[in-house]
Amino acid sequence: MSVLDILKERGFVQQLTHEEEIAELLAKEKITFYIGFDPTADSLHVGHFLGMMVMAHMQRAGHRPICLIGGGTAMVGDPSGKADMRKMLTLEDIRHNGERFKKQMQRFIDFADGKALMLNNADWLLGLNYIEFLRDIGVHFSVNRMLTAECFKQRLEKGLSFLEFNYMLMQGYDFLELNRRCNCIMQMGGDDQWSNILAGADLIRRKESKPAYGLTFTLLTTSDGRKMGKTEKGALWLDAEKTSPYDFYQYWRNVDDQDVEKCLALLTFLPMGEVRRLGALQDKEINVAKKTLAFEVTKLIHGQKEAEKARQAAEALFGGNGNFDNVPTVSITADSLGSRLLDILAGAGIIASKSEGRRLIQQGGLYIGDAKVTDPDLLLTLDLFDNNSLIIRKGKKHYHRITM
Repeated sequence: MSVLDILKERGFVQQLTHEEEIAELLAKEKITFYIGFDPTADSLHVGHFLGMMVMAHMQRAGHRPICLIGGGTAMVGDPSGKADMRKMLTLEDIRHNGERFKKQMQRFIDFADGKALMLNNADWLLGLNYIEFLRDIGVHFSVNRMLTAECFKQRLEKGLSFLEFNYMLMQGYDFLELNRRCNCIMQMGGDDQWSNILAGADLIRRKESKPAYGLTFTLLTTSDGRKMGKTEKGALWLDAEKTSPYDFYQYWRNVDDQDVEKCLALLTFLPMGEVRRLGALQDKEINVAKKTLAFEVTKLIHGQKEAEKARQAAEALFGGNGNFDNVPTVSITADSLGSRLLDILAGAGIIASKSEGRRLIQQGGLYIGDAKVTDPDLLLTLDLFDNNSLIIRKGKKHYHRITM
């Protein structure tokens, strides 16, 4: 089975530029391909997960990935899928974020001995002469065709700046540069990048008279079409300091029943026979599949040890074995006694704000142990603790421990 067959079977492939040529190419040759990563934060999030899995599958089949950090394009901002213009970054921000990305990617990708490359498009974009760029590259782009691209449609409603309009030219130029520098002949990306990928492949064919290819993979969405990876605290980050391994585990443990098989196929390396077996489980048995999904995904991102801790913490809370050692914990001092509980929870980041806490209490969703909190002015007192520890529950499934 070729890597394209694997990607198709697992549900990654959305669109291809030349399906028969790509199938033959990936089956018979070892190619260099690239996926771009926008360095607008200091951590990757679950939206990048699919791209890393695609790179890992491709590298396992002998192909060479290039992880392209958009250091130059991030100074402009990709309008794809955005209603508003993106925040401008400094070069130092971009460099720092790229270094953080590489550490996270190394769990998936082997960068040793040139088996994978991490490059930054700032290396060739920032030194461009604008007039030369327009004459050499801009002449090959049709404005009429660009305006029909999906990536511009949302922004056109509010106003697309000329700065952002240049993004497609720069991403197309990235592909051309990587083709010249590294013999990169394929760009991959999420399906929202289809127009940009087509532009780059077409530019290589025009400038170099050589074939170039594109492949998009599905975006990670729920069965009802919503993007996955949104939590009550915001994005589901791959950095343990931004999203704890326990919270990460719990996110996948609680996915909708209908999404379990898809997530197992896309986000784990379990054999497809096992994926289908787990995905076919019904009623209470589907929880076995969800636990497997949560453990496998957490292991990929945070390692075996942290995945085990997260699983043990979940079993302590939901299985009643009383071992809370691995539950997300914050420590306070005795000086905090006598303060309002909501002040303590907000200060510790357990709730986003005191207004959120009051809303939880009004809705009957905040507990200390098994006791529902009904008073928004409840004071934190020693009698609430058991062996200098108390368990806070938000809703049905979100637990934290406070120790003193």
